[in-house]
Amino acid sequence: MPQLDFTTYVPQIIWLVISFTAMFLVMWKVCVPRIGGALEARQKKIEQNLERAAELKAEAEAAIEAYEKALADARATAHEEIVKVQADLKAKQDAEESKLSQTLQARIKEGEATIDKALQGALASLDTMASDVAAAACERLTGEAPDAKALEKAVAGAAKARQA
Repeated sequence: MPQLDFTTYVPQIIWLVISFTAMFLVMWKVCVPRIGGALEARQKKIEQNLERAAELKAEAEAAIEAYEKALADARATAHEEIVKVQADLKAKQDAEESKLSQTLQARIKEGEATIDKALQGALASLDTMASDVAAAACERLTGEAPDAKALEKAVAGAAKARQA
């Protein structure tokens, strides 16, 4: 093995130092700055992305806040409109109910008047009918027609007794 030959040991060490120094200089001047630049660029990009994400998050939170405010305003407006419409409907309902009540009261009074009229007519004809029935019954039982004045007097007396 040539590495273990002591006669060539010094030149090997010299070449080792020269090649190590050359490699060290190439790495120090060329590779390390490129790697450092790539790492710095990557770090900058990460920071920019984080800043952009924070900005987008703030915009999203502002949009959500605006949406929730608009939604709350819309709900409040809708509630006010519902209350207003309910009040209008209640007023219309009360007006219609009052109008209907007045119409029904008028019809009830007309009906009562008609019933009163019919009752008075029936009561007025009741005495006449009672006289006719009593005359027919007397005539059938006795075979003779009773006196009209006596019959009317008897029917009027019976009506008074019934009312008392």
